[in-house]
Amino acid sequence: MSTIADNIGQVSQRIRAAADAVQRDPSSIHLLAVSKTKPAEAVREAYAAGVRDFGENYLQEALSKQAQLSDLPLSWHFIGPIQSNKTRAIAENFAWVHSVDRLKIAQRLSEQRPADLPPLNICIQVNVSGEASKSGCTPADLPALANAISALPHLKLRGLMAIPEPTEDRAAQDAAFASVRELQASLNLALDTLSMGMSHDLASAIAQGATWVRVGTALFGARDYSQPSHG
Repeated sequence: MSTIADNIGQVSQRIRAAADAVQRDPSSIHLLAVSKTKPAEAVREAYAAGVRDFGENYLQEALSKQAQLSDLPLSWHFIGPIQSNKTRAIAENFAWVHSVDRLKIAQRLSEQRPADLPPLNICIQVNVSGEASKSGCTPADLPALANAISALPHLKLRGLMAIPEPTEDRAAQDAAFASVRELQASLNLALDTLSMGMSHDLASAIAQGATWVRVGTALFGARDYSQPSHG
């Protein structure tokens, strides 16, 4: 069986190859290890193999892991849907939030970000495929939302996040990710981040400008949803 370290090496090679294919500097593309439903020991193993950034969807699970791993200098990213009653803990315990899609949530994160911490890095989640099951603001609502969030204190709007409808069609992948890149360019804000691409489509995302690729299954194996992972 391959180890987490082996998997990280293979994913890193995929990232480098995808970057080389489109003449991008591989160091401009960051690996976000999606550790939801995985134990703290798996995160520790990934850290030992060089990973520093970890993405979590479920707040209570994430806080438990953060407590168990407090001896490590990890950067925690919240990437799941956000309920209003969870914003304070997110504002206090994460460096990044990739899944903001409403101004109310952004305002609460700004108000609740501790003054002794640096601004919370924010990506706006955009529902580029129009799927009813997916979170994210509509492309039409994005400009007003981005301008409002960029004006909030204690937040730093970095860019956009998207989870396009899954497909094995490379042309369809490219078109979806290109639409995210074009939406960001149209905002005329100083943004530097595109959080897009996962285990199955990271090459396409990198070709279209991704700066964070969110990879879980290819690093840690299939997720065990039988484990408690409540919000």
